[in-house]
Amino acid sequence: MAEKQLMKGNEVIGEAAIRAGCRYFFGYPITPQNDIPAYMARELPKYDGVFLQAESEVAASNMVYGAAGAGARVLTSSSSPGISLKAEGISYIAGAELPCVIVNIMRGGPGLGSIQPSQSDYFQATKGMAHGDFHLIVYAPSNVQELADLTFKAFNVADQYRTPVMVIGDGMLGQMMEPVEFMEPIDPDELPKKEWATDGAKGREKNVINSLALDPRDLEILNERLQDKYKEIKAQEVMYDEYKMEDAEMAVVAYGTSARIATKAIDMAREAGIKAGLFRPITLYPFPEQELAATTEKIEQYLTVEMSAGQMLEDVRLAVEGRRPIEFYGRMGGMVPETDAILNKLQEMRGE
Repeated sequence: MAEKQLMKGNEVIGEAAIRAGCRYFFGYPITPQNDIPAYMARELPKYDGVFLQAESEVAASNMVYGAAGAGARVLTSSSSPGISLKAEGISYIAGAELPCVIVNIMRGGPGLGSIQPSQSDYFQATKGMAHGDFHLIVYAPSNVQELADLTFKAFNVADQYRTPVMVIGDGMLGQMMEPVEFMEPIDPDELPKKEWATDGAKGREKNVINSLALDPRDLEILNERLQDKYKEIKAQEVMYDEYKMEDAEMAVVAYGTSARIATKAIDMAREAGIKAGLFRPITLYPFPEQELAATTEKIEQYLTVEMSAGQMLEDVRLAVEGRRPIEFYGRMGGMVPETDAILNKLQEMRGE
């Protein structure tokens, strides 16, 4: 790795993608992710890459389908309502088993909402992206260095499983600047050849990429194959982190920006004599349910903190399975959780 550079989160995503061998970007502007397409528009031509601002988010997602089908590493990015518009194309991409990377820098909703940071797209990313029985692998970085590392990793994992991968952030993470170091660049010409790609059929049988199966048995076979893939992903790709959980009696569960804020609140709780720790999912899908469930052997109470009305809360409840009480603290519409409020909630849960 080279020496650290001070960069904005959104631009780090673009640089990490280029270093991962991405040479195609298709998207449409929407705040607060506009720095990503701006960066790709400026930098991709230096690598003989292609940047194209599509006429809509719908068009952009289908362009991703085409580039991924031809075997290229391809990126698209948007914010909340833009991802909703891309959802149909993302379902086609998943059904065709094509690798790509999708970035969602979340903003407040529903509707047009605001341009402020939010985490209210958790359901969209992990449970309700679009029609059909499919999932995305979903990474939730909490700092700019993780934005770089997980964006880079996303392209490799997408290729490994032939599946779309989402990197999910928010307006605060996308706009903040922090020191970051990048992985060494990958030469896309040196990547393993994708034998399934539609890149010309000279001297071989033609490849067909499609998500349409008119025979229901054929479609069921596809779905069975996808479910087997998701089982393997659950077994192999779970990522999480813990902070001061070794002797904790209470656990805050949070991801992304909320986890950064919760970390400070935990330090404050420790100073106040409360043994609190942080459990931070890094993969939102697959959710680290077994790893969180294992903490119930020593944790007495849980507090889920989100910038939403409580979406990850449902997965926390499923993992804990009623063995321990779970409380929730959240802010909505672009408002950000406050450390004092988290500390007050922990004290209230302890009856102080």
